[in-house]
Amino acid sequence: MSQSPLEMRHLQTLLALAETGSLGKAAERVFVTQSALSHQLKALEARYGAPLFERNTKPLRFTQAGTKLVELARTVLALTAQAEREVAQWVSGRSGALRVAVECHTCFDWLMPAMDAFREHWPDVELDLVGGFQIDPMALVESGAADFAVIHDRPPPRTAVVVEKLFSYETLAVLSPRHPLARKAFLEPVDFASETLISYPVDEDMLDVVRHFLAPAGVTSQRRKVELTVAILQLVASNRGIAALPEWSIAPYLARSYVIGKPLGPNGLRCDLYAAIPESLAAKPFMSDFLAEVRRCSGVL
Repeated sequence: MSQSPLEMRHLQTLLALAETGSLGKAAERVFVTQSALSHQLKALEARYGAPLFERNTKPLRFTQAGTKLVELARTVLALTAQAEREVAQWVSGRSGALRVAVECHTCFDWLMPAMDAFREHWPDVELDLVGGFQIDPMALVESGAADFAVIHDRPPPRTAVVVEKLFSYETLAVLSPRHPLARKAFLEPVDFASETLISYPVDEDMLDVVRHFLAPAGVTSQRRKVELTVAILQLVASNRGIAALPEWSIAPYLARSYVIGKPLGPNGLRCDLYAAIPESLAAKPFMSDFLAEVRRCSGVL
């Protein structure tokens, strides 16, 4: 397929002709001489093998071929102007896109309030979630499919990806008040060996309690996988097993003694959440504000 001879200057000339109705006025609008404008048009007519407008008509009247190219000029120039405005706003940091991916089932407790506050501050930034829970949100950032990934633990360095710590939190063992282990001041890894660990349906190495508490001690536990936090807590409350969840996700249930929380180990299990951000967005003012809102809404720093 041969390359189109159309350039932006041709489209601008055609649109100027359509809006002014004369060669002279169109030439003034696009800042060329009338002879240069006529030369452009003759070159296009020679390329397409058809006249673009009727000669000696006032106002100038386009042929079918010319009308089709004017329609194209209106569409392309409008889209170009819109894209250039959006790029200018994006470069200035006033607008853009912020697609958020998470690998944390309970993150929405603090993420949604942070997103609500951010939308009030930056109405021109398109903020959205990327398909809910993600197994590998870092890959989405690297591929350009996400702009902000919430991840557990600091990842190895990645090219063109900036990692920011969000906050630390405590993961608690969650038990029924009637569970025999409820009498202990804290739980040890061996306590899980004969228990059913009720958890989200993810790989074991994505669970804080396994990765940082049980696996280092060489302890394994039978697992029951459940999609929803409330379902996990219902099973725990009915003594079907024990769980390990971030303190923020169970605080309301602890407050009314529906379940109880116990530290994992004598010093508790502190874990970290991080954000992975494309290097090109890391310095944007809206990104800095979103990071601040996430940290503020977490309430666990």
